[in-house]
Amino acid sequence: MPDDIAVPRRALLRVFAAAPIASLLAACGQDAPSFKGSDITGTHLGKNLSMVDQDGRPRTLADYAGKVMVVFFGYTQCPDVCPTALAELSQVMQALGDSAPRVQVIMVTVDPERDTPEVLKQYVQTFNPSFVGLTGTPEQVKQAASSFKVYYAKVPAKNGKDYSMDHSAAFYLLDAKGEARVLAGNGSDVDSLAHDIKALLT
Repeated sequence: MPDDIAVPRRALLRVFAAAPIASLLAACGQDAPSFKGSDITGTHLGKNLSMVDQDGRPRTLADYAGKVMVVFFGYTQCPDVCPTALAELSQVMQALGDSAPRVQVIMVTVDPERDTPEVLKQYVQTFNPSFVGLTGTPEQVKQAASSFKVYYAKVPAKNGKDYSMDHSAAFYLLDAKGEARVLAGNGSDVDSLAHDIKALLT
C-alpha cells in the first residue's frame, strides 16, 4: 500500500503532467479534428521510446504503426489509478466494436524493478488480451517517460522496505503514423475516449 503522503501527491500529478504539455500546444494547427481531450498535434511526444514488451521482445512505437495507440504510464502494484484506468480502457475497446482491432493500448511501467515482462503480461492481459505492457532498464523507462513528458518518482513506505510510485495519470492518443495527437486526463470518460479514438481512425 502507498505511504500516506502518496495520495495528496497523486492529486497534484495532473498539474505536473499538464505543465510541460501546455507550453507545446501552440504548435497545434487550426484545422485539426475536434477532440474531447487536449489537442497535442505537433508535439512529437513518444519518439524516443525503446523498451521490451510482455514477451521480452524489443519494441518501439514504430512497431505498432498502422494502429491508433493509447499509451498510459503506470505500474502493476498501483492500488487505484492504474487498475481503474485499464478497466476503463477495456470498456473503451468494447465501445469501439469492430474498430477495436485497429487500436493498441500500451501500458508503460514506471516500476521496472518489480514489473518484469512476465508480471506485466499477467497484469495487462487480465483487463484485455490485446493490451501490451512495456518495461526495460531504469534508463529505458526514464527515456520513455522523458519522451512523453511524464513525471514519476519512488515513494518509500513507512516500514522502510516497501514503496509506491507517484506518476502522471493521463492517456496519450497517437495516430496510425505514430504522431501524438490527444492528451486525455485520467478522469476522461469512456465516451470521450472512444470519440477521440474514432476521430483518429477516420
